[in-house]
Amino acid sequence: MATVVLSGGVGAARFLTGLVEVMDPRDITVISNTGDDSEFYGLYVCPDIDTVIYTLAGMVNPKTGWGLVGDSFRALTELEALGCEAWFQLGDRDLATHIWRTMLLRQGRTLSQVTQQLAQTRGLRLTILPMSDHPVQTVLETEAGRLPFQEYMVKHRFQVAVSNICFEGSDKALPAPGVLEAIADAEQIIIAPSNPYVSIGTILSVPGIRKALENAPGKVAAISPIVGGNAVKGPAARLLCELGRPVSPLGVAQLYHSFVDLMIVDEADSALLPHIKALGMEAASAQTMMTSPQAKVTLAKQVLELMK
Repeated sequence: MATVVLSGGVGAARFLTGLVEVMDPRDITVISNTGDDSEFYGLYVCPDIDTVIYTLAGMVNPKTGWGLVGDSFRALTELEALGCEAWFQLGDRDLATHIWRTMLLRQGRTLSQVTQQLAQTRGLRLTILPMSDHPVQTVLETEAGRLPFQEYMVKHRFQVAVSNICFEGSDKALPAPGVLEAIADAEQIIIAPSNPYVSIGTILSVPGIRKALENAPGKVAAISPIVGGNAVKGPAARLLCELGRPVSPLGVAQLYHSFVDLMIVDEADSALLPHIKALGMEAASAQTMMTSPQAKVTLAKQVLELMK
């Protein structure tokens, strides 16, 4: 069954770990956020794409959910000694991915082509598509000024108030080859438990993608990244509050209501189901906390069952 997953980083990667266990990975197409992409030390870094690939390849650092397990940081230490800022943690083995990607991009390959080759090289059988081959940068307007997402997230640890989010370059961007076709051909589309503003929202900022989801013949389901009033990981709860939405699955549903058919919330938030249904979508609860390999598989099974 052709399945599309809209993906951010850690939460989406964990969900995909379960999904590839319960269905044929060759039937899965991931559309990945690239608004977090940045250049560090002259290298092109794709945090969300790399997190998904490292996780599915069994290479990710399980303590952080990003980076490579057992990596060292000697190159970063030397860069800092040379006067470079070192707040963005790039490990020595991780640097190889970014060197290789940058080299191929400079040779004229597209980000789609490089991503496909990287996924295949790491032994993955699913398809991973960047949302666009054109640069789109998520920039947050904050009390500390305009900050690219990685500076907001990592350097400032998302502890500065946000008044607006901009997706610079999105107006000139096109969906990457295969993105719209995958959505149109999918029998089911899953919005992974990712930040609705700076992961999924960035994907939706690319012209044509939101409309494709609204017109998709397949069922669209979204998994809430908010559980019990808190984000499972990252700044989603803070952004919902600062941008005037309920810090709950209801706030996420309000952002998605134009294209989502089914909202899946954690069992802890089941009291919100009638309020979500009032937005004109189906709603159901499941155990969404992916605290173990079995929990990831169980959630994937539950999501597929609820989408029938």
